Amino acid sequence: MPRDYQLKPRTSGPSSGIDYRAELNDEQFAAVTSPPGPALVIAGAGSGKTRTLTYRVAWLLDQGVDPRQILLLTFTNKAAREMTERVRELTPHDTAALWSGTFHSIGNRILRKHADELGFTPAFSILDRDDQKSLLTAVIGGLDIDTGTRRFPKPDVLASMFSLVENTGVPLEDVIDQRYPYFLDWGEEIGRVREGYVERKLATNSMDFDDLLVLTLRLLKGNEELLRLYRRRFRFILVDEYQDTNAVQSELVDLLAGDGASVMAVGDDAQSIYSWRGADMGNILSFPERHQDCRRFVIETNYRSVPEILELSNAAIRANRGRFEKDLRAWRGEAGEKPALVPLEDPSLQAAFVAQRMLELRDEGVPLEEMAVLYRAHFQSLELQMELTSRGIPFQITSGLRFFEQAHLKDVAAFLRLATNRRDETSFLRIVRMLPGIGAKGADKLWAAWLASGWAGRDEPPPWSEVLGAMKPPKKAAKHWEQLGYVLDELTPDGGYARPADMIYSVLEGVYDDHLQASYENYENRRSDIEQLMAYAENFEDVLELLAQLSLLSSADGEPGGDRSERDDEKVTLSSIHQAKGLEFGVVFVIWLAEGQFPNGRVIEADDEEMMEEERRLFYVAVTRARDELYLSYPLINPKSYSGDVIQRPSRFLDDFPREMVEEWRVGQDWDDDGGSEWDDGDDGDDGDDGDDGGGADEPF
Repeated sequence: MPRDYQLKPRTSGPSSGIDYRAELNDEQFAAVTSPPGPALVIAGAGSGKTRTLTYRVAWLLDQGVDPRQILLLTFTNKAAREMTERVRELTPHDTAALWSGTFHSIGNRILRKHADELGFTPAFSILDRDDQKSLLTAVIGGLDIDTGTRRFPKPDVLASMFSLVENTGVPLEDVIDQRYPYFLDWGEEIGRVREGYVERKLATNSMDFDDLLVLTLRLLKGNEELLRLYRRRFRFILVDEYQDTNAVQSELVDLLAGDGASVMAVGDDAQSIYSWRGADMGNILSFPERHQDCRRFVIETNYRSVPEILELSNAAIRANRGRFEKDLRAWRGEAGEKPALVPLEDPSLQAAFVAQRMLELRDEGVPLEEMAVLYRAHFQSLELQMELTSRGIPFQITSGLRFFEQAHLKDVAAFLRLATNRRDETSFLRIVRMLPGIGAKGADKLWAAWLASGWAGRDEPPPWSEVLGAMKPPKKAAKHWEQLGYVLDELTPDGGYARPADMIYSVLEGVYDDHLQASYENYENRRSDIEQLMAYAENFEDVLELLAQLSLLSSADGEPGGDRSERDDEKVTLSSIHQAKGLEFGVVFVIWLAEGQFPNGRVIEADDEEMMEEERRLFYVAVTRARDELYLSYPLINPKSYSGDVIQRPSRFLDDFPREMVEEWRVGQDWDDDGGSEWDDGDDGDDGDDGDDGGGADEPF
């Protein structure tokens, strides 16, 4: 029988000399210096999560733990670099042997050593998104799938589908049913593509990013000896942002931890907002049950925000049932401004208020880079982008491209451009290449035929359907080519032009919606963008005027010299809340806080409590980005194409905290030429439930 023998921690060697008691608050100190064993650290927003993790690593090294026995898992390479660099600054220990990186990078290191056990060689290639698309295109081409007569999912969409399957463990048919119901008729063919894709990756000695996780898990689960080797190596496992783990990542951590490793999961359940990409908040909620004798630490001291903002955020998140109890406390003792609740008449006035308040704050000494506007969906920034552009306020967008620079909006604009200019080669080719069965060469041939026909230059050409009907597209594209002619006819009735909003509607419903579904995994968001463009187009009767405006807005600020924002160091930030997680600003505006906008309308329709609680967590993330001032606004009326103006109710999230926690602002318009002000004493935005007759600010800003 083997004799048990334990190696003692090293007692000699350099010490960091850190006074942990002085450097950390009581909550951080308790987590950093906790004894070996499983631990869950709930670190609230702005509470020093990164500091806790880095000091934990330094503490372990000071206790004589071999750096080779430490595994630090993060979600971004930047976070891993920052933490390891901070540890190097804190301690004199050699940290080169410490394993630190993203889940994917650690999986890659393990697979490079043992890939042969899975049928790969250690020199396997890692496919990026473009590589995936190329491989999937080859797989589809080798299968007997008719992708010409009706739209089959594009490789980008298929890659997203397969990624969800791998990261959540949900069967492919359920992923299609729940996320891509418009492809249910293609279920069997999509399954064949997935099988072919897996076979082709093995044959070409290639892995995609999901494989770096999935195959690492499969490797360790299938080889007990190898698993024991890594369990012996990683005696101390630390995981950052644990609330964002998916099923594979959580199982991988549990597997490596086994029964004896000291695994410390650090995260905040109140900031779990990525279920749409596979993250499962249940992983952090069930962590204490999965790890016997788990210690739990809660870090509630917030170093970021004034007390008034924290009180509101605490009250807002209490409405959620699935959460760990905690209340953030402000380290900043000084009294600040109450968050402002600002109802506006419509989206344009909401944008005008935000822009004007920004300029006032800048005059008061707040730099533009300390201001951010956060929203639920990218399309909600449309009016604000126009307002900031017209006022010359430079801005940067972290939630994507400028509104009119996005591919799907350029696609729609191409239809309008071609309808008004039959010699627009760029728009012609862009449209034709969207049609199934037509590639770049086919589009070039059709353009040559179009020019040779002479129809492009006629003052009074025949209807589009007649013109296109005389041309010969590839057989696979015949049906879609015919439909294109009908749509273009709708845009140009009787030789004139339809109303701009009607033109966009005809493009969307007549031909483009199918393309959206097949081409983009975030189909619903992109359709919402086009619907917002449609609403914007209601302001125009002349399509040429609309197109001119789109061109000016898509070129940043309309200056021929290029994007002025690139020449300004000081810029306001516009961002979706998802993209803003982890950031902080002196002043934050959260806009479009109306039912159907935030929370999202699809979540309301689903009537799903878990989905609604994630929306509320998203609101919590938004308000906790603010350090000094917070503005919560919503438009009372939302102009909608074809259905008239829609009266909007304030977001239910505004009912989750007592009204005395905010200062209600009543915004009027100055119509007097002499600078005097006349205030509209109409609807102040209150829903009438509490009998409040307005109040708040009663002076112009």
